[in-house]
Amino acid sequence: MNRPAPTGAPARVTPMAPMATMALTVVVALSAGCASAPPPPPAAPPPAVAELMQRPAERALIEGVRAYEEAQYGPAEVQLRKALAAGLRDPRDRASAHKLLAFIACTSDRLVECEVQFRAARNADPGFTLTRSEAGHPLWGPVYRRVVP
Repeated sequence: MNRPAPTGAPARVTPMAPMATMALTVVVALSAGCASAPPPPPAAPPPAVAELMQRPAERALIEGVRAYEEAQYGPAEVQLRKALAAGLRDPRDRASAHKLLAFIACTSDRLVECEVQFRAARNADPGFTLTRSEAGHPLWGPVYRRVVP
């Protein structure tokens, strides 16, 4: 019979049975394996605009988008084609260039070219989609829905 230790005396510790020791070791080892992995390092920051302007393809894309937004569709088309020919690095940039070229083609009543550009946008970036308002546009919306269901 184990008696309680007198006050002030060290408590009596009974040695663990070998099986209990092994079970505790296994539990500790398994729980260590469940610890979450350290988070991945942060992604590299995107390049600065100044750096992008040093790249011919990206510079042409920026100029093409600017011209498009200013309703200068002829110069926009020239710059967007130049950007694609110069080799845009990012698939999303290639898709954006093709999208704007599709918009220009559709508004110029070049529907076959509009379809070709929407297909090229999807080929460049399989995740390519139009926004809800873009997809609802009366000129290019129906072409887009026919090409990218």
